Amino acid sequence: EVQLQASGGGLVQAGGSLRLSCAASGHTFDDFAIGWFRQAPRKEREAVSFYTSGDDNTYYANSVKGRFTISYDNAKNTVYLQMNSLKPDDTAVYYCAVSVPFLLGYYDIANVRYYDNWGQGTQVTVSS
Repeated sequence: EVQLQASGGGLVQAGGSLRLSCAASGHTFDDFAIGWFRQAPRKEREAVSFYTSGDDNTYYANSVKGRFTISYDNAKNTVYLQMNSLKPDDTAVYYCAVSVPFLLGYYDIANVRYYDNWGQGTQVTVSS
């Protein structure tokens, strides 16, 4: 069973930065997708950013492109999300998730249905 431990949320002013971390353990497959969803009050959970091991590629939602950067440390099995130029609209609970195995070309990386391993949420609050 995959276990995910997320950290790094907090309160920041608009324009500020935060870095989220998520340490994964227990997965043995080579091909996986790992990253972040977020959910704001009264809104559906939405995809934010992901890393896919099969092709060493990254995915970003349009709303965060150019501001957020995802990276994966293979030695630590940890994914990081560097969030810069934060906006009040980025306020949400951020959830780390893993899809393993992740079938490139078949799975929709932004669809929650393909993720069955979730970490606890971490709150990110951006004040205006």
